[in-house]
Amino acid sequence: QVQLVESGGGLVQAGGSLRLSCTASGRTFGDYGMAWFRQAPGKERDIVATISRDGGYMYYVDSVKGRFTISRDNVKNTVHLQMNNLKSEDTAVYFCAKSTTSWGSTSPGSYAAWGQGTQVTVSS
Repeated sequence: QVQLVESGGGLVQAGGSLRLSCTASGRTFGDYGMAWFRQAPGKERDIVATISRDGGYMYYVDSVKGRFTISRDNVKNTVHLQMNNLKSEDTAVYFCAKSTTSWGSTSPGSYAAWGQGTQVTVSS
């Protein structure tokens, strides 16, 4: 069974940066798309970014385009989310997830494995 472990969250001032990391167990990491979702208090879990299995295709929700970058290393079984120019509305628990598809979907229902989440708090 795949296990995903996130790290890198924390408290940062608006305009600052954080880099989230997710390390996956198992031998099939490179076969599937990966994604980062986030969930703010009282809200649904929403897509932030996806990346295809080979890193050739990436998707970003409009609110993070130009500020966030998703990347992956299939040798180290890791996926990262570089977050720059953070805003207070980025405050949420961030989850990494492993897709059931090779390209990565924007639907939470297409993800079979989830990390425990890491808190990102942006102070204004």
